[in-house]
Amino acid sequence: MSGKRVIAICMSGGEFQTEKGGSLSYKGGDAHAIDVDEQMKFIDFISEIGEMFNCDVRTVSLKYFLPDNKKTLISISNDKDLKRMIKFHENSNTADVYLLPEEATPDISNMPASRSSRTTLSEAIPPVPMDDMIDDTMGPEDLPISISVSAPPAVTMEQVMNRAEDAQIVINPSELMSSIVEVPNPTGDILTKARTQQWQNTITGVGQRFKNVGEFREALRKYAIANQFGFRYKKNDSHRVTVKCKAEGCPWRIHASRLSTTQLICIKKMNPTHTCEGAGGINGLQTSRSWVASIIKEKLKVFPNYKPKDIVSDIKEEYGIQLNYFQAWRGKEIAREQLQGSYKDGYKLLPLFCEKIMETNPGSLATFTTKEDSSFHRVFVSFHASVHGFLEACRPLVFLDSMPLKSKYQGTLLAATSVDGDDEVFPLAFAVVDAETDDNWEWFLLQLRSLLSTHCYITFVADRQKNLQESIPKVFEKSFHAYCLRYLTDELIRDLKGPFSHEIKRLIVDDFYSAAYAPRADSFERHVENIKGLSPEAYDWIVQKSQPDHWANAYFRGARYNHMTSHSGEPFFSWASDANDLPITQMVDVIRGKIMGLIHVRRISATEANGNLTPSMEVKLEKESVRAQTVHVAPSADNNLFQVRGETYELVNMAECDCSCKGWQLTGLPCHHAVAVINYYGRNPYDYCSKYFTVAYYRSTYSQSINPVPLLEGEMCRESSGGSAVTVTPPPTRRPPGRPPKKKTPAEEVMKRQLQCSRCKGLGHNKSTCKDYLLEC
Repeated sequence: MSGKRVIAICMSGGEFQTEKGGSLSYKGGDAHAIDVDEQMKFIDFISEIGEMFNCDVRTVSLKYFLPDNKKTLISISNDKDLKRMIKFHENSNTADVYLLPEEATPDISNMPASRSSRTTLSEAIPPVPMDDMIDDTMGPEDLPISISVSAPPAVTMEQVMNRAEDAQIVINPSELMSSIVEVPNPTGDILTKARTQQWQNTITGVGQRFKNVGEFREALRKYAIANQFGFRYKKNDSHRVTVKCKAEGCPWRIHASRLSTTQLICIKKMNPTHTCEGAGGINGLQTSRSWVASIIKEKLKVFPNYKPKDIVSDIKEEYGIQLNYFQAWRGKEIAREQLQGSYKDGYKLLPLFCEKIMETNPGSLATFTTKEDSSFHRVFVSFHASVHGFLEACRPLVFLDSMPLKSKYQGTLLAATSVDGDDEVFPLAFAVVDAETDDNWEWFLLQLRSLLSTHCYITFVADRQKNLQESIPKVFEKSFHAYCLRYLTDELIRDLKGPFSHEIKRLIVDDFYSAAYAPRADSFERHVENIKGLSPEAYDWIVQKSQPDHWANAYFRGARYNHMTSHSGEPFFSWASDANDLPITQMVDVIRGKIMGLIHVRRISATEANGNLTPSMEVKLEKESVRAQTVHVAPSADNNLFQVRGETYELVNMAECDCSCKGWQLTGLPCHHAVAVINYYGRNPYDYCSKYFTVAYYRSTYSQSINPVPLLEGEMCRESSGGSAVTVTPPPTRRPPGRPPKKKTPAEEVMKRQLQCSRCKGLGHNKSTCKDYLLEC
């Protein structure tokens, strides 16, 4: 259609979600509009996109849906594709275009592809010719990395690999393909001179010996890569390997077999002559996943976040071999397992590891439980140094929170943290459980109670929706449960019904927080009345459902020192997340190492601390002392009761360390009214500060150390101290493949700045996606 123009709504930063029926929808991200007509060139189109999104268009691919078809993604890669998109949308004024990272292609490989699409697995990984079969079995690490897999809808490559492992598939030798991946090398890329010289002599000739068959195979791959020829296995098992050149009629051949009574592999026969063009590289290069793993293993040890796309780039640059994304990803998985051990072995080591924790750290508790089928259920760890520091010098304040794990098997990290005298996170105990359930939380609290056998009243700050509302008072009878304000705010926003604007919700949240921090009942009621003016429904929820005596300072009976959320432990989860994809014993040990390092650093800081209070409390007291200079103190007939006048009129009772502003009681530090009275008497304000803020208590918090836990190789199957072998197997559920979605909580969405259109002044969009503008066009 001549002169046809459409508005391309270009979207980036979101993600596809599969709806019922298999259709796809794109959620989140940013969007911009571009006018496109049949005269526009593809290079101009991508240049405008790059300027609009401020991105490198070489790193993204452009996709769009056919009209009335939300299952098929079509690629735009040249001028014809762009014109074809315009023609497809000749009956529409707009066309949605998605910017997808090149590395994201395997994640949507299950989608049907058009002729111009490059998202299908079959195109991404070419099939291996059936004439390249071998007649002997091979190890799983030697499986071909260029197998064409036909997966059902919504099944990713990772799922295919995991299911094969779960089922322990036995591959028939007659059905096994060649372990060679041929990478076209039309440009004649040559390996670096150093690599060529190094690998050309990995195979020297008859009589050469290798430690085992795996070492021989690895040497053979390097030899073929260096000399750039393809080969085919004729026999390949644990005691003999026969290989011939892949080129038809080429006499190059090698045979190696095991020396009797040993594991050594020796080359018995070899014809080193090539009559084909293999030595020149026209037959391509070959490798396997295990080879990729061996190449990147050392770098992965230094850079744990080594990305598959970087692996592809580095292998291409160093060796002239072009891998695809999945080949690099699988090679990384094998290398990581070689470095850190398998997940299954981690569970087997758990009983011994718990024993060693308690042997090397006396007074610590490391215990685990399994289910009836011996599969992993949960493990709890708390070190004596943490328990001692909490009981001796920390405020009786415990924060409970959780974090999902990224390991191969599903699980959740539960943690109990406190705060030291400097208001820094202090790890107390943690557990890895198979799922976040009522039973697991109660078990966690029971283990914690066995360590904190104290008569003091502990205040727990936690979400009431994690069913801790019943577990905390059940396990800790003399305790208080302070609801986490952030979780409570999320619950409020979710329960609100009706057409509330973003601005109204933000005002409700602001007043809700103000009501929570309000020290007295009159100020609490004032902020709640403000909410009533905005939403009677929100007011009823707060008064009738939220239980203010568990979260409002004005009514809470415990002492939480103005800590309103359970997210004080976020620093713990931040550095614990560095290890949450490791096998379970290594993950626990990495967390142990983090806590050990934290205690060591804090001990040095405590030793170097000057003054009477911790650094942060010194700053807070100094601010109150400055404010105390602006108020007037008047004594009364009672020597302990004083009237203090400033912006407000307050009463200070020195005998009870009480001020009518409630600041002294809430924080543990004298408020400026109290400081003014203390100065009036000529006394020292430090004498009226909570003991938990003193440098002496700060040093006592970190007076104990955590010791390393050596784990000896070869002890995996050793019997436990109970005398019977304990075997722990992985939990039956695995974490779903793919990156977990990052979903903002309702409160975070409300507090986020709202977009406002500069054309129509409406909320929720910008001028590029303004509907009024699109209708005008």
